[in-house]
Amino acid sequence: MNFHPVQIIWFFLPFSFFGNEDHLNLPLWPSNPPGEIIGLIGPEEVIDPKPGQTKIRRISNVTKPMITHYPADPDKSNGTAVLVCPGGGYNILADEHEGTDVCHWLNDLGITAILLKYRVPRRQDRPKHEAPLQDAQRAMGLIRAHAEKWMIDPGKIGILGFSAGGHLSIMTLTSYHSRSYPRVDNYDDLSCRPDFGILIYPAYLVDRSSRDQLFSEVNISEDTPPCFFAHTGDDHVPAEGSILVYLELEKAGVQGNELHVFPFGGHGYGMRKSENPVSTWPKRAELWMKSMSWIE
Repeated sequence: MNFHPVQIIWFFLPFSFFGNEDHLNLPLWPSNPPGEIIGLIGPEEVIDPKPGQTKIRRISNVTKPMITHYPADPDKSNGTAVLVCPGGGYNILADEHEGTDVCHWLNDLGITAILLKYRVPRRQDRPKHEAPLQDAQRAMGLIRAHAEKWMIDPGKIGILGFSAGGHLSIMTLTSYHSRSYPRVDNYDDLSCRPDFGILIYPAYLVDRSSRDQLFSEVNISEDTPPCFFAHTGDDHVPAEGSILVYLELEKAGVQGNELHVFPFGGHGYGMRKSENPVSTWPKRAELWMKSMSWIE
């Protein structure tokens, strides 16, 4: 068997297993992440909800970003992979209902899931998404480098994000022409372009008062991958952000986009069921992926 040079690096990177499940945990960077100031952020902390609080598990103070590999059952695998980006306002990561639960759902569809633990909270004197975008771009390279080992098609790798993770996903979908950090190793020679995007109530796309124009950092072109959107009209994060990105994709000639704006459901529901029709977004996303031939 012929090994690609980047695969050799695998054996020299430290790894561990996350939680109580046997899922490979792979650090994104061989040393300190680019632009990271050691000691500026406190120790990483997992915050479980207190009695009376919304039942959302939170991770804070991430200084050692990583990806966690959730392989699909080999008998069900269709070769597609998705990088999952939890939300949390770029301050924490809601890593359960917008993270691990999503990975298990993708596995049920025969999709290999890769959970991204990106750097939070926002770094001082840096744009809110700068460090997370470095992490997401780096993750895309690592996934492609491990495509053969993980039995995935390097041309069928999507990205899925919620809220701030949705914004991060859109930035990854539109900023792949060049890395946002200096080259580190052979992983960075591989494409960081996702092949498709699934954006669930993406944030930070429009001004909340005017809501009529995308922020200048969002640059849609004819080469932007196709996207699926789910949002609600009563979300405090304006649905106009999803609508305007969808319209820009259509204007640019990107084919295969799908947009759903439901009347009720608010924000932050993730994979959790409710009586609101927005809870059907996972099934609609599944049907979209089938229509686009990402899954069979």
